[in-house]
Order: sequence, then C-alpha cells, then structure tokens
Amino acid sequence: MKVNSEEYTKKPSRRQEAVNFPVVAIVGAGFGGLNAARTLKDSPVRVRLIDRRNYHLFQPLLYQVATAGISPDEIAYPVRAIFRKQANLEFLLADVTGVELDKNLLLTSFGPVHYDYLILAVGSETNYFGLDTVAANGFDLKDLDDAEAIRNHVLFMFERANLEVDVPTRRAMRTFVVVGSGPTGVECAGALSELIRLVLIKDFPGLKIDEARVLILERLDRILPGFPEDLARAAMATLAEKHVEVHLGTGVSGYDGRQVFLESQPPIPACTLIWAAGVRAESLVDRLGLPQGRQGRVIVQPTLQAPGYPQVFVVGDAAYLEDGAVPLPMMAPVAIQQAKVAARNVLHLIGGHPPVQFRFKDPGSLATIGRNAAVARIKGFKFHGFFAWLIWLGVHLFWLIGFRNRLLVLINWAWDYLLYERAVRLITPERRK
Repeated sequence: MKVNSEEYTKKPSRRQEAVNFPVVAIVGAGFGGLNAARTLKDSPVRVRLIDRRNYHLFQPLLYQVATAGISPDEIAYPVRAIFRKQANLEFLLADVTGVELDKNLLLTSFGPVHYDYLILAVGSETNYFGLDTVAANGFDLKDLDDAEAIRNHVLFMFERANLEVDVPTRRAMRTFVVVGSGPTGVECAGALSELIRLVLIKDFPGLKIDEARVLILERLDRILPGFPEDLARAAMATLAEKHVEVHLGTGVSGYDGRQVFLESQPPIPACTLIWAAGVRAESLVDRLGLPQGRQGRVIVQPTLQAPGYPQVFVVGDAAYLEDGAVPLPMMAPVAIQQAKVAARNVLHLIGGHPPVQFRFKDPGSLATIGRNAAVARIKGFKFHGFFAWLIWLGVHLFWLIGFRNRLLVLINWAWDYLLYERAVRLITPERRK
C-alpha cells in the first residue's frame, strides 16, 4: 500500500498550530494501549495509536464466541469510534515490524513513524513451546478468527459425525481436547461441554452422549494455578459435574489432527485440540535488543521504562516486572494499571519531573465453569458457585465497551440461561480449519 508517510517520519507540529507537541506513540490497542491513550486525553501531547487491527478486542470472552454463545462483533469495538472525541489522538492501522530505539523510530507496514515517547503495549501470542505439530494442527484462542474457526470446526465435527458409521472415527470427531487449565482452558472446556450436552443434543436427536468427550490435559498437579487451592478444588468438582475429564500431570508431545500424543501415556484419538497452555510476549519484543525475562517479556525498571531508553515504556503482557519475588501475571488488570502509570510518567518526564514506580493493586481473579458456576478471589474474599458466577457476569459486562455490546451480550446470556439455547450455531466453511 502506497501512502504518503512523510508527515509521520518527521517531528510533527499540531495541524495549523505554531506550538510543537511531543509525539507519544502507543503500539497496541488492547487493554494497555486503550488505557494509556485515554490517560493522555487533553494533555499537551500528540498521541499516535498503532495497531494491526481496527478494533479493540475483549479477549476474556473469546471462548464464548468459540462455543457459539455470542457473536464476534459483540466483543469487539472500532478503535476510531472509541477515540472519536479525543482531539489529540490519531489512529494508524498498521503492523509494527521493528523499532529503532536509538532513532526514536517505529518501522511499520505504513512506513516509518517518529516518536518522542513510546509506550509498547503489544500484548502476547500463543506459546507452543516448540511443538510444531500442535501449532500446525491445533487451534489457539487469541483473536476473533481463532474463535470463529473453533466454532465452525466444532459444529462441523458434529455434522460429519452424524453421517459417520465407523464408531471409533465418530468418537474421535466428538472428542475435544483442551490443553491447559488456566482460566481460558477451564472456561472453554466448561462451555464446550454445555454446548454439547444442553444444546447440540437437541440439534442431533441421534447423538449418543457417551460418545462425546471434553478433556482438559494439564502438565501440573492442579488446575487454575493462579487461584487458591480450595477454589481450584471447587472448580475441579464443578468440571466433573459438567462431565469434563481432567487429566493432571499429563504433558502433550504432539498432535497430527487425529491423535493427541502424550509424553508418557497412549495417544488420545481426537479430531480437535485447543491449545490454552501458555503465552509469551509478542515476537516484536524479540527484535528490540532489550533484556528479556521469562516468556520473552522485556525486563523493565520499576517505572516501567526500558533499560537504557528512558523515553520507552513497556506495559502489560510484554513487560516483566516482579512483585516481590513473583513476576506480575499476564492479565488485563496488570496491563490496565501499568498503562495508566506509564502514560502519567510520560507526562512527568515532559514536565521535568521524575517518573513514579509502579505498584500493582490486585483486584482479584475470576473464572467461570459454565452456567451457575464460577470461582472468584476478590480482596481476600473467596467465592464459588452461583454467587461467584453473578460476580463474573457483572464484571465482564462492566468492562465491555459500548452499550450495544453490553445489551446484546446480556440478551444472549439470558437467552442461553433460560432456554438452554446457544445463539450463534453458524458454520462459515471458508473459515473452517
């Protein structure tokens, strides 16, 4: 695409004004980038928000798109609509391919972009830990395309199995393996089981429910490692009630699209594998030449600045910062809080003041296991069951952007809850993996 990028490669002045404002480039329009940009509203800076997508995605509900509960457009909102009234912000739809830190220059598919200050909120990507066959034949769950591909594939497997006469093949088509037992894995497995046992059982009258299996494979000796032990036990019990098989101490060594190969056990015949076992920092940070910690995250200073580059801040999943001796988790609350502090520190530097150190305020953790069931840890209090599920509903509706999205998601949840009916049981063959 040939676009005149001259305006972006020089230090720009505000349009038709004599006063030059510092340029703050923000890479990524996720939770971190969104909150950094909002924090700089009405400040004497020119904000350039850059993302390869033109929408902000509410990733915690991706699994509901994957399990036919809600539509993709209900958890995504156009970036330009979000910042329509923020006069000091311009959005660039581009893929950032590199950063020349010594020159204050971003390399993008649009062209080079100058900055005076940089906030990297690039997020994370799936970490397959070198399992190439899993990457080639399994599914991950990081974007709308991934969620739609899973939904299409799951529904297609039931259509194919409905015509299959060979029993082992039919069972494999109706076996769904989720690798990883963090919140994403637990939520996805619980929703899949409910989709099969409450909805698809009505769509396919000949379905033998004992042929359908949903499994969680976890290398560790417990699920939900970020939650207290008693909540993890409660989640295990709920998963059992929902007929989800949990296999602890089980490592995956490969997947060919028909069998899941395990490290020390016989393979599991399955035509579906969803990988929720790990993430790492977006690969862009590998090309920065900055020190990296676990999961490829940039080791930042307590002020969130990159070592040696005080004008560069890294936040969210791409930033490695320890709270005591434990690295901060790769979760939305961390990204949101860090983004606000990083943006304020940019303003401190512009004003000639020292930046402040980041202090994480833990709001707690939530995970749902389907209808009427969730686990919650909030400010020292622990809940599980129906009340935790109500908290989960309220928190997720609150954080969704746009009244229309909140209303549609609420309607779909109510429809599913009252009628045991999933709203979006559609197959788009061109997206099927």
